[in-house]
Amino acid sequence: MSSLVRGTMRGLALAPLAALGALGASAQDASQVSAYVDNSYLFLIGGLIVMFMAAGFCMLEAGLVRKKNAAMQSMKNVALFSVAGLMFWLVGYNMAYPGSTFLSGWFGIPAFIWSPSDSLDTGYASASDWFFQMVFVATAASIVSGTVAERVKLWPFLIFTAVLTAFIYPIVASWEWGGGALDTHFGFSDFAGSTLVHSTGGWAALVGAIIIGPRAGKFVGGQVHPMPGSNIPLAALGTFILWFGWFGFNGASQLAAGTFDDINAVAQIFANTNMAACGGVLAAMILTAVLYKGKVDATMAFNGAIGGLVSITAEPLAPSMGLSVLIGAIGGILVVVTVPLLDKLKIDDVVGAIPAHLVCGIWGTMIVPLSNGDASFFGQLVGVIATGVFVSIASAIIWMILKVTMGVRPSDEEELAGMDKTEVGLEAYPEFG
Repeated sequence: MSSLVRGTMRGLALAPLAALGALGASAQDASQVSAYVDNSYLFLIGGLIVMFMAAGFCMLEAGLVRKKNAAMQSMKNVALFSVAGLMFWLVGYNMAYPGSTFLSGWFGIPAFIWSPSDSLDTGYASASDWFFQMVFVATAASIVSGTVAERVKLWPFLIFTAVLTAFIYPIVASWEWGGGALDTHFGFSDFAGSTLVHSTGGWAALVGAIIIGPRAGKFVGGQVHPMPGSNIPLAALGTFILWFGWFGFNGASQLAAGTFDDINAVAQIFANTNMAACGGVLAAMILTAVLYKGKVDATMAFNGAIGGLVSITAEPLAPSMGLSVLIGAIGGILVVVTVPLLDKLKIDDVVGAIPAHLVCGIWGTMIVPLSNGDASFFGQLVGVIATGVFVSIASAIIWMILKVTMGVRPSDEEELAGMDKTEVGLEAYPEFG
């Protein structure tokens, strides 16, 4: 038995006993403390798994950009995770979970700089919840990173990330998870964030792609010029890491593991999440084989997995495993259909994040009432529209301010040379230069 496992088991055994001494050693206290420990461990372990998704996004994006931009893309992902953590501590968490709201719950009044406040009555350690929520906000920023890759400068992107993680995402999250307007007035339901996380990142990415414009040479003379990624095995690794991370993303969103029903729910969420990804992969593979004369596009298969995972995220508990496969499969189909549509619209999405996160996020949100009788199609539609309108307007304002002040794009010469040389000062693969 490893020292980590022994330490975990020892903590589970001793923490309730220590607390019992202070509380008077009643049976009710023992149950409450045990649930407190179990719930906190769910947040912490789930948060660790979701944090690993940052590595998944990094590997996926580094593999799908050209080699002259791989170092830049890798650094952006490390940097954005750091910015997200800082901004969520300073502003974001208390914006997402405000003590009070105004305008009928559409905006919160946060206190600046989050600090822990532990009580047995909350059911979990407050820092465990902060950490779990923080890694979610980094996911939204990673979605933007992949879409606008290869033609955005580092510092303007990080400034946008700071605004996204401090204000834009937390405000949207507050509408549902913070007890805001969507939760209280419309009965909107988004279990783990198909809309609140993935569509938020997707709308911000879409607006950024439109304002920044496509990569040089992508659309010329009415033709779409493919720009293949530099490392498909690396992209496959990133896909598997994201798949793994989704078990923490969805599973720990049960928010409790201290009862018989809760731990069974976590287990069912794991199973449904996995089956949706399987459905997304296979549906994307079959459809690409049909559309492209028997050729199966590996990148479509990767994004099919992600599309399936995003699709099940809004409600990963209520569906049967069979329905989960179907929900994920439709997500994979939507990915394959949306990618060429974006090309026709001359919207350059380097890694396919808009189809996988935005389109599948909308699909996953709208299908929730099929398995969850407490949700309504009207409430879900209001949530989708409100998120799209607010995030698009807010993102457009920030992108435009950055564009007219410091500029967001490198020069044509810098873009041609690659962001590794012009922004990072080193190359990811110097021996192949």
